[in-house]
Amino acid sequence: MIHAKIKNTRQDLIHKFTSKLVKANNLIVVGKIKSNSFTSSKLAKSVYDAGWFEIKRQLDYKCANAGCHYIEVNEAYSTQTCSCCGSRQDSPKGREGLGIREWFCRSCKTTHQRDVNGAKNILAVGLGRL
Repeated sequence: MIHAKIKNTRQDLIHKFTSKLVKANNLIVVGKIKSNSFTSSKLAKSVYDAGWFEIKRQLDYKCANAGCHYIEVNEAYSTQTCSCCGSRQDSPKGREGLGIREWFCRSCKTTHQRDVNGAKNILAVGLGRL
């Protein structure tokens, strides 16, 4: 009984969240998440709990019905590439680099927050600018 309540609460929150996103935007760009890279690791339970794949599924069909553009792009190197100059030389690499949340690009003298930088790069790919 408790699991059903949790599932229904999660579904309700995802529906509200995705509806709000679709209503507020004309374009939604997300990175293609490779399910096996997350679901076969220590992060599997967290990935399933977060409902990432359900969020993407709902965004896809809600955007189609609302006339909003929904694009999935390859997110490879999105957090490692400088969103200002495109350099990857000074960015943290590999699994050990995941703990580094902020990094400095020496090429263009810009400090990046890892996830914000990745989001900018994913958007740029979605817009066809990168």
